[in-house]
Amino acid sequence: MDVAFLSATDLGRALARGEFTSEALVSGLLARIRTYDPVLNAFVEVYGNTALLAARESDERRSRNRARGPLDGVPFAAKDLFDVEGYATLAGSKASPVTAAAHSSTAVRRLLAEGMVLVGKTHTVEFAYGGWGTNPSCGTPVNPRDSLVQRVPGGSSSGSGVAVAAGLVPVALGTDTGGSVRNPSALCGIVGMKTSLGLIGRGGVQPLALVFDTVGPMTRSVEDAALIQAALQGEDPDDPATFSVPRADPRADLDKGIAGLTLRHPSMENLNAAEPGVLERFRETLADLAAMGAILEETRLPRPLETYASLGANFTTAEAWSRYRHLVEKENSLVDPGIAMRMSRGETMTIADYLGYVEQRRLMQTEFHRYLAGADAVLLPSSPITAKPIDGAHDAAAPFGIFARLANLMDLASLSIPMGDAEGLPTAVQIMVRRYADPLAYRIGRALEVKRGGLFVPPSGYGLTSPFLELSRTVDRAV
Repeated sequence: MDVAFLSATDLGRALARGEFTSEALVSGLLARIRTYDPVLNAFVEVYGNTALLAARESDERRSRNRARGPLDGVPFAAKDLFDVEGYATLAGSKASPVTAAAHSSTAVRRLLAEGMVLVGKTHTVEFAYGGWGTNPSCGTPVNPRDSLVQRVPGGSSSGSGVAVAAGLVPVALGTDTGGSVRNPSALCGIVGMKTSLGLIGRGGVQPLALVFDTVGPMTRSVEDAALIQAALQGEDPDDPATFSVPRADPRADLDKGIAGLTLRHPSMENLNAAEPGVLERFRETLADLAAMGAILEETRLPRPLETYASLGANFTTAEAWSRYRHLVEKENSLVDPGIAMRMSRGETMTIADYLGYVEQRRLMQTEFHRYLAGADAVLLPSSPITAKPIDGAHDAAAPFGIFARLANLMDLASLSIPMGDAEGLPTAVQIMVRRYADPLAYRIGRALEVKRGGLFVPPSGYGLTSPFLELSRTVDRAV
């Protein structure tokens, strides 16, 4: 058993049993990062010495029977939108001011309070504004799922997806404005959650479009994602969206099963943007869910997915332009020309336009509420395509929003989980539930995870590095 690909839950249990120390675990992951990241380019910066010190502190707590919980000593990484005290948040842009953050973001602080060990920051699309995961300015992470062709990782939480999939960290933080957690999760073959807006605070997280922005976990199992979300949830004094929000434990009823639940999905005509291999895996997934006792219903969406995607894109563009135009319009701007060109569509958007978007959204949400009536969740593929070659992708239109933006626009939670490979590349299904019903999404995803004996499959070519050999033998003997 390769320790590098164990779930955070299993790592926590192994640490609690004393099978290895957090220091040994973190040392092993740092060695893997040194070995593989020069090719993968997942990390913006690695906090080696700080991480080792935090790991030793975790081991010391455990030696005194004062471990903070199941995540104490487990490593994680954060997308370079999250403030980390003492380090600059660059948001994937050379145009960002290099100013050290005075305080860590609320999400980072919450995981540190659980005893988790921050290993470093991961790459993002510039200002989180893009779906391919490419970043010509600061470097594009490479999807680990193809050892022969460099493929896009999905964005904008690109480095987080790559780091988790390649066994560099078991957990990473991402943000989702229009699919930015789910896109890389789908293309890299991991689990990613677009959480309900207001459950997790965004204090200290650089925004793209506050109307949609959410923080979410990226992991290798549904169980892990629920565990991380439980640690992240709570009122954030720096994010009014979290005030007085009802919260349920995402681990509640996790293993209750799905017998009797009604799971609705769009008509296949609605999904005509999807590649044949993606649709084939989707049909197989629907069949598995039905075999577990769920009631599957095929119902045509009120509007084409492209309509929802277009309106969601308009909201994001208007906010992004308002927030970053001063950097785009600056003389000798360092913003990537492709990002600047797409973002500058917001220049022609007026207040009247934006109010029109708000009204259109209200009408669509009313329609979609009726569509959801009688159903527990809506299912559709997370991405219409599998990972494409990096070459030429940055300047092409990214199709991910067609399937992903619906959840943001309708104010839903959406869990993306692997549903098998198509021609050797990952595909994924998203489980969309009503706002604040996040635990139900985890319950449905967990049922499929259990039925299939796990969802994550380690990529080839990223096996054991020498510091982990003995750790893995120790775990094998314990199992």
